Amino acid sequence: MEKTKVFVGLGSCGIAAGAQDVFNYLDEKIDTQVSELEVTSCVGMCYAEPVVEIERGGKRVRYGYVDKKFADEIIQSLEDGVFPDKNIITETDAGKAYLDRQVKIVLKNCGIINPESIDEYLKAGGYEAIKKAMHDYTPAEIIEIVKQSGLRGRGGAGFLTGQKWSFLAGAKGDKKFLVCNADEGDPGAFMDRSVLEGDPHKVIEGMLVASYATGAGEGVVYCRAEYPLAIKRLNKAIKDAEDRHFLGDNILGTDFSFHLHVKEGAGAFVCGEETALMASIEGKRGFPRLRPPFPAESGIQHSPTNINNVETYANISYIILNGADAYNKYSFKKSYGTKVFALAGKIKRGGLIEVPMGLTIGEIVEEIGGGTDSGRPVKAVQMGGPAGGCIPARMFDTPIDYDSINATGAIMGSGGLVVMDDKTCMVDVARYFLAFTQKESCGKCTFCRIGTKRMLEILTRITEGKGVPEDLDRLEELAHHVQKTSLCGLGQLAPNPVLTTLKYFREEYEAHIYDKKCPAGVCKPLITIRIISDNCTGCTACARVCPVHAISGEVKKPHTIDPDVCTRCGLCIETCNFNAIEVV
Repeated sequence: MEKTKVFVGLGSCGIAAGAQDVFNYLDEKIDTQVSELEVTSCVGMCYAEPVVEIERGGKRVRYGYVDKKFADEIIQSLEDGVFPDKNIITETDAGKAYLDRQVKIVLKNCGIINPESIDEYLKAGGYEAIKKAMHDYTPAEIIEIVKQSGLRGRGGAGFLTGQKWSFLAGAKGDKKFLVCNADEGDPGAFMDRSVLEGDPHKVIEGMLVASYATGAGEGVVYCRAEYPLAIKRLNKAIKDAEDRHFLGDNILGTDFSFHLHVKEGAGAFVCGEETALMASIEGKRGFPRLRPPFPAESGIQHSPTNINNVETYANISYIILNGADAYNKYSFKKSYGTKVFALAGKIKRGGLIEVPMGLTIGEIVEEIGGGTDSGRPVKAVQMGGPAGGCIPARMFDTPIDYDSINATGAIMGSGGLVVMDDKTCMVDVARYFLAFTQKESCGKCTFCRIGTKRMLEILTRITEGKGVPEDLDRLEELAHHVQKTSLCGLGQLAPNPVLTTLKYFREEYEAHIYDKKCPAGVCKPLITIRIISDNCTGCTACARVCPVHAISGEVKKPHTIDPDVCTRCGLCIETCNFNAIEVV
């Protein structure tokens, strides 16, 4: 009798939600005579973690929000030979809305196969692309196919991948390097981590095809050390690929050789910039340098080098196996294929999605993501990380393609999409992202080092109620200087959150400066918390949680808050069950 298979998603998000405990519990309790327990990774539905799937008789059912109590029901169902009939997240309206608009190319195997099993990758069609590439095409033909696919680099810049490969193929040098940039540093971004955790062999195979096409004999995956699970699974995948002769010398009995290893980054955001990244690989401080020479001419060890990110390489096997036409049928304007996004922030269904080019921001946020988790109106999204920009809800009909997103003042970036509701202060958002980039600046360029510091000081003054009208002109002037005089993308794009919020939410800046009010009720120096006496029942709950004893009053009588003592921490608002406390 065929055993029932039980899959537990053990990606970082699932483990953080308790999936490892669920796995251990199931491992201890299930009858191995009738069931097999298997590991997989995140299937993208992070909002429903821990996720468990049951496969029996060709049918596979996905369950969400699994705890030990529900695990007991799963165990009983396995013994009874039935499927549990609740928590089936793929059959709910929410689950269908989350999945129906997606097209999975990069994420096809994530959450489906065991990422630590090369046999499962092979069973899913793995390493057929490199076999086909070597058997059916010359290196030049591979580059032409990638060019025809229209694949643009998914790391943010959006440069044509095939064109980039052609530069390396045509470069002169005894040694050539390929680099996979997995130094994912944007707040709210987790695309690369999830792909490396869920399908590391697909990235390796993409690099193999690139190696064959360009003549590069050595590869490096530069992955931030804060991704220990991704690094563990990637290292295992590399070793398994070597053991099966997909990596190393004389691959599959040919004269083609490619060696790959992992370099752990120390978490410097600037090392996402390619010249700083290469310096870090060489053991040097991650400083950007002037270009030219470009990496394809002189990169690691002064040798020709090509750099693409995780998602770019993960697209390659599909393109080789199915052809350029099959890939670029998912197209909108000059953008082709699909794009992976990490939905984060105040979003109801946060997680990892992959959608075809041309979907609008609104369709992603409202239909796939389900709107805000607070139930409040969506105010804006931040796209492109700290180097990106804020796009207001009134522009949510903007389609997802490189040119349309760039036209808003934001950038596609690597795919982080942070959702904000109407209780978000856009001035504070600009201050937060600028504080991040200012801290992460390597300090090499004067305007990046000092200009961002001055901009941060102005934004801080404004959020503290000390801003003056001239500050708005100073911010814009400094922003343009930083853009024009910075050496690398970190400095050139650092002002984007400030410029986009000034452009689309200027009235919020003016309210902070002229009215000394924060319309969203976020900036503490500009708000007052008070009790609405008509609503207050005198339950004393707010007084008991106040850390500074700013609330006084008798039991069953309206209370008051001393504004001079109140620290505006908001604990009283969270505690009150009678809507008796407001921010003004």
